[in-house]
Amino acid sequence: MTSSIQKIGTASKLRKVLLICGIVSSLLYFSMDIVAGLLTEGYSFTTQAISELSAIGAPATPMWVPLGFVYAALLIAFGVGVWVIAGGQRRALRVIGVLLITLAVVGSLPFPMHMRGDEKTFTDTMHLVIYGLIVPPLLMLSMGFGAVAYKGKKRWFSLYSVGTIVTLLVVGTLTGLSAVQIDAQQATPWVGVTERILVHGSMLWIAVLAIVLLREEIDRRAMLKGSSQQMTP
Repeated sequence: MTSSIQKIGTASKLRKVLLICGIVSSLLYFSMDIVAGLLTEGYSFTTQAISELSAIGAPATPMWVPLGFVYAALLIAFGVGVWVIAGGQRRALRVIGVLLITLAVVGSLPFPMHMRGDEKTFTDTMHLVIYGLIVPPLLMLSMGFGAVAYKGKKRWFSLYSVGTIVTLLVVGTLTGLSAVQIDAQQATPWVGVTERILVHGSMLWIAVLAIVLLREEIDRRAMLKGSSQQMTP
């Protein structure tokens, strides 16, 4: 009995660590954005995109690239945690886990953009494809399955997921238009604002999902612990 309880406790701790990675990943990316922007002379959080902080030749790129891989590893760990905690009966959560892992892998592909004014190449095209046509749908699909997973219980999270999807659709359209302006070397007065709503809004959703699942795991562990204590003579 004691051995079984210890195994359950160890498995629960591992799940908690994996879920906490979701919170840490969002905090890390937010910190990367702020610190890199502050360290880049002349950078504007209002008129410049986040991708310009990691552009080819940008001052913050040497810091951004390794931290970007750390972020991806944390997001993959969280995706695994979502898959594990879903078990075999919460299919929507399992799909979210797969989508988050895919998102982390695709987002890690080495296709940075060039700085404004530099000659555009194939890597710029792929950057637009990945972050304009692949990453946003993966994020919104994750949120859609999040809404499905909690449509019966924790309805607030379901509504929050739908609200986030609607917000991302609006600001994503505006950000897409700004991407065209960047490519044409035109002014982008609000691209920094719209893109940060898009990116950090997504990060916030991931962190909230992690907190919801973490609380579920804590409650489940407490319930199992209570049951085992009652069974112990």
